[in-house]
This record gives sequence, structure tokens and C-alpha cells, in this order.
Amino acid sequence: MTRQRSLGRLVVALATLVGGCGADEEPACRVDAECASGRCGSDGRCESGGPSGSSSGSAASSSTGAASCTPNGDGVVLRSEIVLGPGLAATFRVARAVTVDTKGSALSDGRRRWDLSAPLPGEVDASVETASLDGAWYAADFADATYRVTLSDEPPFGELEGVFEVGEALFLRGLASPSASATATRVGYAPAVPVLRFPLAEGEAWTTDATVAGLSLGVPATYAERYESAVDARGELVTPYGTFPVLRVRTTVTRTVGLLSTVTRSFAFVSECFGTVATVRSNPGEGALEFTKAAEVRRLAP
Repeated sequence: MTRQRSLGRLVVALATLVGGCGADEEPACRVDAECASGRCGSDGRCESGGPSGSSSGSAASSSTGAASCTPNGDGVVLRSEIVLGPGLAATFRVARAVTVDTKGSALSDGRRRWDLSAPLPGEVDASVETASLDGAWYAADFADATYRVTLSDEPPFGELEGVFEVGEALFLRGLASPSASATATRVGYAPAVPVLRFPLAEGEAWTTDATVAGLSLGVPATYAERYESAVDARGELVTPYGTFPVLRVRTTVTRTVGLLSTVTRSFAFVSECFGTVATVRSNPGEGALEFTKAAEVRRLAP
């Protein structure tokens, strides 16, 4: 039971990597996707002209290179406005066991502003990459999955990969250790959990009751999880990378093992084209909706 409760502390915080669009309307650029024209010149300045490339792309490195995406700022994130799949990479600044302001401040138009740009104690930069399931020891258990990505390296499980399927929503299919061993973890969700359900717009909400079953540190485990998600706020988020217009997705996970239930809360800040640009995860047992003690904070970094 201890193993199952510990595994349950992992809330899906990093569902998507950044896609490509400009966070600030400045002429300086690092990638094509930061320019309204979709073209960043060799001098690090945006070139003039209309958008080029596809309607969505990745500001991170990929096998196809960066494509362009111009946000329309309508407060709705469509499936076509986020790049999801293998071959993406991004850098996140990660801090654990820190104080954070999840409430933010009110803007004059009713939106909110959150500032997660300040340095946090013990923070480190982590490179996160999505990969196909080709060669994964657990690939046969998730035949319809689209990609995998490292979600955690916390004890007692160490590194764990989230297995995702892309459809009308971004579905969490399971969690697994990166390599097989006598103490490996491999659990699946039935039904798969929609981490992000498109289109995302303020006021949208969805709930999923899932059975989680498989191996937890090599021991058979079965327990229940309820995911309650809502797009509960709209505004702007400041990260070490820049300032983004975002929708905030609040997720409450209630995990039940036997007669014991534990609640964990998380926030994902989602921006057009870039996808998830920051996440904040609570400690298990958190009672406040707007909590101040975070188990983990991740923000997009240069």
C-alpha cells in the first residue's frame, strides 16, 4: 500500500512541451516560431512578411525543424494550436519544495497575472524531450500511444515516463520506468485520462474516474483515481523565457487505495502554440485550492 500511495503523488503536470509562437511582440528572436512572419533571420531578428509553414509548430528542436504558429489571442486553445507528438524538446526550470503564489493578481479586465519568473531555491534547468515508444520495453502494453516523456525523477520510483495518446484530447495512458527490472513500474489507466481536452476555454470542465493497474516497483498494484479538471482562469504568465497569454487548467486528483484517499492538486498554464509553459504541483493532502507550498514548480526557460 505504501508503494501505491507514493506512486499516487505523481500528478500529470508536464503534459505538453512547447510549440512555437512568440511570447512577446519583439523583433528579436531565437527561432522561426517567435516571429509573426514565421521567419527568424540569421542575425537574430524577425524578418518581415506573412506567416510561412504550417499552422502550428515547435519552438523546440525536432526532426522537422521549427515551424511557424501565430496566436490569435482569442482565449481559446484549439487542438491545431498545440504541437503534440514525439521529437520535441524544451528546457524547464524546476524547483521543488518551494513557496509559490498560485492566486496571482487581478488585471483590470478580469483576467489574472501570475509571475513565476523569479529564481527559486534549489532550482535546476531540465531538458525534457518527447519520444516515440519504439524500443520501449513496455511498448506492447500501450499499442495506441503516441509518445512518452519523462515526468519525474523523484524517489522512491526514480525516473518515470508518462505514456500519452493524442486524439480529440491529450490522454494519459500509463506510467512506466524507462527500463525493465525486477523493481520496475508499469501501470495503465482504464479509461485513459484526458489531461487536456480541446478546445480549451475558460469555464470548460471534465471529470474522469480511472482504474490504475499494473506493477508498482515490481509489485502488482490496483487502485482508483478521480481526475477533476477545469479551465478556471485566463490571464498572463511571466516565466524565465518570457510572458505568455495563458489559460490555467486546474486538476485535482483523488487517489483511493483501499479505504485511504489522498488529494493532490496541480495547475498547468497553457498558451496558444507553445502549449504548457508552466506547471505547479501541490504536496499530497493539500486542502486549499490556491495553495502556497508547492511540491514542484516548472517554468519554461531559455
